[in-house]
Amino acid sequence: MIVHKFHGNLTGHRQMRIALFQPDIPQNTGTILRLCACLNVEAHIIEPAGFPVSDRHFRRAGMDYLDQVTILRHDSWSKFELWRRENGCRLILLTTKGEQRYLDHRYRPSDVLLLGRESAGVPAEVAAAADARLVIPIQPGLRSLNVAMAAAMVLGEALRQTGAEMKD
Repeated sequence: MIVHKFHGNLTGHRQMRIALFQPDIPQNTGTILRLCACLNVEAHIIEPAGFPVSDRHFRRAGMDYLDQVTILRHDSWSKFELWRRENGCRLILLTTKGEQRYLDHRYRPSDVLLLGRESAGVPAEVAAAADARLVIPIQPGLRSLNVAMAAAMVLGEALRQTGAEMKD
């Protein structure tokens, strides 16, 4: 695991987290990391990503917020799973194949919200490892929301439910 930015204490960390499984669109990843910075949420990237962290689109979408977010990179799914189990976190997968509406789920402060690849979602073994598989209901005939939009919607609800407060 590689920690790119560090703001705070990871030991005993009990805040909501977002994890990106092998992200392949740099602009979406940058936008999600900006979201994490603004809401003080730790971000995890499960490699391999489909672009280098030096990508200009990634940097542009994240702007100067990338220096304000804790980003942990995991070399593989298995290493992420080891980290997650050691830290006792539930894995909450956001997926178009979800079994439960995201508004009906009861979140915990230590949950990890997992988003799959924009182009392919997550493989079956990753979906099977999730403690919950949530869906954002959309109009029939449409495929999905943008991954960054989905992250913002579900993270907002999770933080509301868990009573997360921002410091002034």
